[in-house]
Amino acid sequence: MVKIRLTRGGAKKRPFYHIIVTDSRSARDGRNIERVGYYNPVATGGEQRVVLDTARVDHWVGNGAQMTDKVRALYKEAAKAAPAAAAA
Repeated sequence: MVKIRLTRGGAKKRPFYHIIVTDSRSARDGRNIERVGYYNPVATGGEQRVVLDTARVDHWVGNGAQMTDKVRALYKEAAKAAPAAAAA
């Protein structure tokens, strides 16, 4: 089964996550099929918190991929922020 989930990066006490498409059997930081965005939980100032290619996520979900609960919440956040960014 293909999953859309987070993989951890960054330094100690400064997490940074890539949102990836991967096989559910692979390790958390292991091999991935495609990187579709990132999530920075400690973003400050002008840094973006969530960047996500929603078109690619829709493509993968249409082909049977499943999002984890956290990625689903981030997807909703990115989709809500996208129309505001397009209007600006």
